Amino acid sequence: MQEVWRGRLPRLGVVNSIELYCRKLFLTLYLHTPRTMADRLSKEERSELMSHIRSVNTKPEVALRRALWRRGFRYRVNVKNLPGSPDIVLPKHRTVVFVHGCFWHAHKGCKIYHLPQTNTEFWLAKVTRNQERDQEVWRQLEAKGWSVVIVWECELVKAKFDGTVDRVAAEILANSEMHRRHSEERREERAKRRKEQKAARERRQELMQEISSL
Repeated sequence: MQEVWRGRLPRLGVVNSIELYCRKLFLTLYLHTPRTMADRLSKEERSELMSHIRSVNTKPEVALRRALWRRGFRYRVNVKNLPGSPDIVLPKHRTVVFVHGCFWHAHKGCKIYHLPQTNTEFWLAKVTRNQERDQEVWRQLEAKGWSVVIVWECELVKAKFDGTVDRVAAEILANSEMHRRHSEERREERAKRRKEQKAARERRQELMQEISSL
């Protein structure tokens, strides 16, 4: 945080530096400000600050992707033809992963989620719409046969990162096994129906032959 207060940007490249600076400044000036104090940022300043926070390829998302890749998982990213354009899509395992920002998606019980003191109604409505959209996206994905895994931004901090990756990997494998069993059950049901239909056809043919021989 000292670099933020001194006005220096971390040397991570222009785009990453601006994003990291905005995130740190937002957390410093707002999220850790007591609820009893007035918001230090004006409406225009807050809008400008949040406009620099990216929704895709964020640092936590990229770190998670790299960790999953090292564990042998192969995936696609931000697939546009799926509801919600999931951050990580694993077709082999029929699983999608969303990396949610704790503020934007209202992670209850997380210290990062704290509504601004200025223009509170606007931010509450915005976050509520995000939650409603999340629920609708999950329903659409599940209806298409996809399992959904949610990872919160606060779960990808250094102290929790390895445990979070373990959880996500375990859920992916569990989903894969579940879909494998369901696929086998569907194949068995289809084979059974085909066998029953074949037996019914043969029985009809036998009856027709008996009738014609009378």
